[in-house]
Amino acid sequence: MTPHNNKAIPLLDLQAQYDSIASELEAAALGIMRSGQFIMGEAVASFESDIAAYLGVEHALGCASGSDALLLALMALEIGPGDAVITSPFTFFATGGAIARLGATPVFMDIRPADFNLDPTGIRRFLEGSDTRYQALGVRPEQVKAIIPVHLYGQMADMEEFLAISKEFSIPLVEDAAQAIGAKQAFSDGRVVGAGIEGDFGCFSFFPSKNLGAFGDGGLITVRDPELAEKVRVLRLHGSKPKYYHQMVGINSRLDALQAAILGVKLKHLDSWSSARQEKAAVYNRLFAEAGLVSEAPSCWEQTCGGDCAWHGKGVVLPAETVAANGGSHIYHQYTIRIQNRDTLAQGLSEAGIGNSVYYPLCLHQQECFSSLGYAGVEELCPHAVCAAKQALSLPIYPELCEADQRRVVETIASLLA
Repeated sequence: MTPHNNKAIPLLDLQAQYDSIASELEAAALGIMRSGQFIMGEAVASFESDIAAYLGVEHALGCASGSDALLLALMALEIGPGDAVITSPFTFFATGGAIARLGATPVFMDIRPADFNLDPTGIRRFLEGSDTRYQALGVRPEQVKAIIPVHLYGQMADMEEFLAISKEFSIPLVEDAAQAIGAKQAFSDGRVVGAGIEGDFGCFSFFPSKNLGAFGDGGLITVRDPELAEKVRVLRLHGSKPKYYHQMVGINSRLDALQAAILGVKLKHLDSWSSARQEKAAVYNRLFAEAGLVSEAPSCWEQTCGGDCAWHGKGVVLPAETVAANGGSHIYHQYTIRIQNRDTLAQGLSEAGIGNSVYYPLCLHQQECFSSLGYAGVEELCPHAVCAAKQALSLPIYPELCEADQRRVVETIASLLA
């Protein structure tokens, strides 16, 4: 076991990031404080313009959080009671919560185990009517009014296939890109597409731990259709235009000026930070290989999984870069491995002073608040997601992480596995 007196290795070191650009951040914050303009205003408009240019979109609208971005997208689509929205069960709660808050039914479908992202194959089967298992939940294909693919851990879901499904079945796409700003995927026609910009809506989070993080909550929504973009602009301001005249019932979801100024500074560094994360991931991959700890992906990933895997190998399954070819990129919001006896390993790492986290220990369709949906009463519908929830473990990764600390992480895992 690695000695306990070694310095702690955090999962994420925001202090190191701050120290590297402190003068820029402090100048931006002081400028806002001296301006006296704290809500919306020039700083927000400037950031919206800059990030729209970065993403390559026309409409990029700041809001209070990534959770609100999802909610605003569904509100703009007028999703409500009687409607259903398909999404992943293996994600942060906000994705399913936004659907439920509007009175719609979240329909949780399984993931692709290699990259943890929503599997479009199962969705197509359901929409075509060839997968009738969801009838036991009282859900019919014609109720589906939106699909929310989640780009988990910094890697995009299969947007080429999702866009094809969206077009074929006339169902809008709301991309949950909260963890994937700057991630890209290459399409078969040679295009390289960024996260959150090809769907009808793209939803981003600027929670402090994100690759582009604010000094508090913040979010962004990209919108393809100009009329829907204007609708979101109104919805985020209580549904009023002009002020005090309400066309619709909206919410209070504004990106404040201080967060916009901070994000404007950090946006200039985002690409270099993403490159550094990719370099750290490559170092981990090499160190795990040198230690002889790499396990092949289990064969059951290509089959129907029972959702109760004890495991299929003795080592570590490394993150799969399923979008890396031909210009695609994984920006490693998390470096997430799969491993046997995950909870025991996580405890050992914590005792050794090494940060780690489980994203996510319980799938959304298993959460108590969704028990009324009826998933417990039917054959397991999301077995790969259930399996991932038992095995996924995220390790420290951030641009300032040094190779010596990465080596200690891998050596500690080797010791614990031995």
